Amino acid sequence: MLDHEGKEVPGNRGYKYFGAAKDLPGVRELFEKEPLPPPRKTRAELMKDIDAEYYGYRDEDDGVLVPLEQEYEKQVLAEAVERWKAEKEARLAGEEAEDKEEVEEEYIYAVQEDESDEETGEPMEGEEGSQKFIAHVPVPSQKEIEEALVRRKKMELLQKYASETLMAQSEEAKTLLGL
Repeated sequence: MLDHEGKEVPGNRGYKYFGAAKDLPGVRELFEKEPLPPPRKTRAELMKDIDAEYYGYRDEDDGVLVPLEQEYEKQVLAEAVERWKAEKEARLAGEEAEDKEEVEEEYIYAVQEDESDEETGEPMEGEEGSQKFIAHVPVPSQKEIEEALVRRKKMELLQKYASETLMAQSEEAKTLLGL
C-alpha cells in the first residue's frame, strides 16, 4: 500500500490502494499519521509556579500554624517538667544513683520557650478577613529610602563633577568646622 506521495505505508506488506479505495474506513486509518506525543514541560515551565510559599517561608503568615505549635510546645514542656520532677524525686529517694551523666545529658536538649520571639508574642496587624503579612527582615521607612537615594545621588554628582583635590579640601574644611 502506498500513501499519497508514493511511499509504502508501514505494516501493509505490499497492499496497494488506488483512487476511492483509499477512502474506505479501514484503509483511511492506515494513511493517517500517528499524533505526536504532547511536548514535555521544560525546567523553566516547571519552576515558574514555585515561590516562597512552596518552600514554607509563609507558613506562619496565615495564623493557623503558630497557635498549633504553641499548644504542642506547652504540652511537650509540661511532659518534660513532669518527667524531670519524677526523676528528681526518685534521685532524692536514693533509687537512682547510677547513670548520673546520662541523665544530665538528656536535659541539655530540652526545649524552652524563648521570650525574645517577635512573631509569636505580638498580635498580627491587618483587617479581619484580609491576608496578613509579617516582615521577617527590617523594612526601611519611606523617609529612610529617600535619604539613601539623596545620599547616593549626591555621591554620584560629586564623583562626576568634583576633582579629588576639591573633595579633599572640602573634607578638610568640614573637619575644621566640626561638621
